[in-house]
Amino acid sequence: MTDSSIVPSITLYGIKNCDTVKKARKWLENNGIDYHFHDFREDGMESVPLADWLKNFGWQDVLNRRSTSWRALSDEQKNTMDDKAALTVASETPTLIKRPVTVAGGKIRFGFREAEFAEFNK
Repeated sequence: MTDSSIVPSITLYGIKNCDTVKKARKWLENNGIDYHFHDFREDGMESVPLADWLKNFGWQDVLNRRSTSWRALSDEQKNTMDDKAALTVASETPTLIKRPVTVAGGKIRFGFREAEFAEFNK
């Protein structure tokens, strides 16, 4: 049983029905790692540090350019994308953000790679 007053040191951002987010959550749960899940759709974007992610990593690393949401953007939007435009469009359409976003130990990771998640057990 987890004390509800203790905030987990890992925050996982994403969308609950995303297959990659499901894999990441299952991996964390199977390895007994406590985490907080922030669903972009249900919990909103107000507290998501999207501007910081864009500032530190750039839109190319933050946005999923293989997503259906990216393909739905106009050619003009894609061709003129920059961090400022990414902040606007990803705030309105969070499915553009590469998922999951994991914040742990001062590190931020985009996507799920089991080898990187294994570091949480060390």
